[in-house]
Amino acid sequence: MDWHELGTFIFRWLHLLFGVMWLGLLYYFNLIQGEYVKEAEKHALIDINAKLVPRALWWFRWAAVFTLITGGVLLAIVGRQGLLNGFTVLASVMGVLMFLNVWLIIWPCQRIVLGERPGNAALAAAKAGLMSRTNAVFSGPMAFGMLGSAHLGYSQSFLLSHQGHQGGLWMALFVIAMLQLNGMFGNMGPMATTRGVIHTSIVLTGVLYGLLYL
Repeated sequence: MDWHELGTFIFRWLHLLFGVMWLGLLYYFNLIQGEYVKEAEKHALIDINAKLVPRALWWFRWAAVFTLITGGVLLAIVGRQGLLNGFTVLASVMGVLMFLNVWLIIWPCQRIVLGERPGNAALAAAKAGLMSRTNAVFSGPMAFGMLGSAHLGYSQSFLLSHQGHQGGLWMALFVIAMLQLNGMFGNMGPMATTRGVIHTSIVLTGVLYGLLYL
């Protein structure tokens, strides 16, 4: 038995498992709970904030932690094998930004909304909502990059050791940085609706990975 191969497979399995939990809750918050909150009665909001949201946020943020850890192990393995490519880089950057957004912006703002910390609840809810929508937009191209890193990116032209496509990679990283800054300081724009979030994520996927072919 190849223990190295088995260990790599186990970390891939764990990364997928934790990632499914994280993204599943991300989609739940953005596509289901967020829309429900807009229409719910006041007494229902009190109950959901007291009993449901804290539980969901606990699983949400810790699933993000273990997704990051297992992903970091896999990234180190791929790096030692010399197989890093543009797909890996873009997916990893978005994954790390999504993790940081959860712990440094979404969770602290949600604590204000839930009354665990002092602050402007309305402002905190808007800030958390914008960053959560940004993470939802990132999730599509991030997942595409994870799959593409193994199934599309192992040709020599996409490896980081190759001179080609580096300009496109830098442009893709610039696009990601602009969206991240918008999530921190901008506005919803097309992300204001669930349909807009889905469409923006699909378009972003095409743009980012289209740039790798430049």
